Amino acid sequence: METMFLIGLAGGALALIFAVLQSRKVMSFSEGNEKMVKIAAAIREGANAYLKHQYGTVLKVFAVVFVILLAMAFLGNGMLSHFTPFAFLTGGLFSMLAGLIGMKIATSSNARTAWAAKDSLNKGLRVAFSSGAVMGFTVVGLGMVDITCWFLFLRFGVGIETSKEIGNIMVMNGMGASFMALFARVGGGIYTKAADVGADLVGKVEAGIPEDDPRNPATIADNVGDNVGDVAGMGADLYESYVGSILATFALGGVANYGWEGMLLPLVLAVVGIVCSVIGTFFVKTKENATQKSLLTSLRTGTYLAAALAAIAAAPITYYFLGSWGVYFAILSGLVGGVLIGYFTEYYTSDNYKPTKKLAAASETGAATIIIGGISLGLMSTLASILVVSIAIMVSFIAAGGMPFLLTGDITAFGKGLYGIGIAAVGMLSTLGITLATDAYGPVADNAGGIAEMAHLPEEVRERTDALDSLGNTTAATGKGFAIGSASLTALALLVSYVDIVQTKTEEVLSFSITNPNVLVGLFVGAMLTFVFSALTMSAVQTAAQSIVVEVRRQFREIVGIMDGTTDPDYAACVSLCTKGALREMVAPAILAIAVPIATGLLLGPTGVVGLLGGVSVTGFAMAVFMSNAGGAWDNAKKYIERGNHGGKGSDCHKAAVVGDTVGDPFKDTSGPSLNILIKLCSTVSIVFSGFILAFGLF
Repeated sequence: METMFLIGLAGGALALIFAVLQSRKVMSFSEGNEKMVKIAAAIREGANAYLKHQYGTVLKVFAVVFVILLAMAFLGNGMLSHFTPFAFLTGGLFSMLAGLIGMKIATSSNARTAWAAKDSLNKGLRVAFSSGAVMGFTVVGLGMVDITCWFLFLRFGVGIETSKEIGNIMVMNGMGASFMALFARVGGGIYTKAADVGADLVGKVEAGIPEDDPRNPATIADNVGDNVGDVAGMGADLYESYVGSILATFALGGVANYGWEGMLLPLVLAVVGIVCSVIGTFFVKTKENATQKSLLTSLRTGTYLAAALAAIAAAPITYYFLGSWGVYFAILSGLVGGVLIGYFTEYYTSDNYKPTKKLAAASETGAATIIIGGISLGLMSTLASILVVSIAIMVSFIAAGGMPFLLTGDITAFGKGLYGIGIAAVGMLSTLGITLATDAYGPVADNAGGIAEMAHLPEEVRERTDALDSLGNTTAATGKGFAIGSASLTALALLVSYVDIVQTKTEEVLSFSITNPNVLVGLFVGAMLTFVFSALTMSAVQTAAQSIVVEVRRQFREIVGIMDGTTDPDYAACVSLCTKGALREMVAPAILAIAVPIATGLLLGPTGVVGLLGGVSVTGFAMAVFMSNAGGAWDNAKKYIERGNHGGKGSDCHKAAVVGDTVGDPFKDTSGPSLNILIKLCSTVSIVFSGFILAFGLF
């Protein structure tokens, strides 16, 4: 049975080969005229420079953590597996590669998308979507290779005999991926939103010039930010989500006593998801002069088809490995839950529906009312997502065999029910290849619009890229919804793994009741962590954006000829400011995510850590949905007005909507999407340092 894990390498190879083919397809298109090539090269240079500096900073932090883990593993008297420090490095490396490869293809696709849109909307969509597919299939391909190689090494290279021991070791492997993802998401998010906010406030609101106008000194930095935040950061983020859900289910397979079959099932489901995602990509196409709704339908066709095929294929596979139709229904609940989260995210953020149209109408009475409306919309949107995830948790727990635990307290049934929750998260992310493709294409379309504006391409090209960009805002919000929804299920699975590992390591029977003061205090600390982390990331954007605003104003004031187009702005100055600001501001939130779980464990013991994980999971999930949906709705309300509604571009309504969008920028692209990583990083850090906490904690 263990040799069947080789199927993971086959699935990984298929995904990576498909990514290479899609990359070649994109590169076969023309990059456009000389001016477009020059602009794309400047964006590419800025993105590469930022990532070089970011990876240099992260490398130093990784080295320190690696030494600490090494000491715990080899000097800590069984405190940590000897393999965890090295798995930490590989997880971080693969997470970094996922983001880097995605960004490389994105910065090579932006001008090509703009030039293709010159011919037709469908051609522009195909180039941008193929670029996104490179990112999507690179993420799942690298994830499969990383997981499978570690399993084969532990089972056959080291000779570990039991599935439970391998599962408990491998669940710690996700720490490196979470660590890298947090730096990538937070740093990239600060960069992109600092540039975006600065460019919008001074260029669009104060100077009254269009978005991506070449006269705006921050426009190149803004386009660079789309790539380092929404592509490289997102790739690392979704890689971590994908791998984390599979590894958590590995560990729960041991808790449920499912043996090798329980570990093999999530891996096979992921491979099936890759195949179904490949099939789904061939159905993403549209007609010329397509509306926003028909564009959305074309992307939906591919993602829904992939999900339906995966649902059908999962039935015989699940029954073959576990002989249980109940586990299949748990998988189905994850798949359906993911689709529903995507739908409700679309409902609250797309201007095809009432909430965003109503939000746009609020601009008629000024910036204050559109800001109030956006906050209200985001808060209300949490209702649907939380209900969907709650129902998915209960359905998957009961369907997988957890009902006897609810009725009689049967511990065996408890393990089976928890496995159902873990496998539901795998089901939700099984078709991540195509889901991420629809997400990653958005920043490419956004960049394409900027290049079309700066290169003075015909008006219809900008109209087509704007249509693709507006759709990208909705698909990006949907992608974040998937990540956040799966994070809640994965975090619950990791919490149970933590309890199982801690109980195994101590002879004492621990009380995890909510009435235990340590658990209760931990809950408050976890809730506090969500808000302090959000505050730090929002403040980081504010600080970095202020420096951009000052610089853009200076250039408008001091460089003669910018506004009449006879002199080029100093684009490099804004790129440099964003780079320095992002690298400086990203460290504190990342360190907080590591330090707080360890400090809580040392002061309150393992029971306090369980409280913290519960508190950060619940509040982090709700806050992430609120921020992502509010930000997406503000952005699309602005674009709805720009298409001629409520006075169109340059009107008072438009200026109010730009202010709302500016408030929403760090919501949807910095703080919101970083919270799902925070949730899982706290869990993996707690698991990895559980032995240290038991050895040196006060309780």
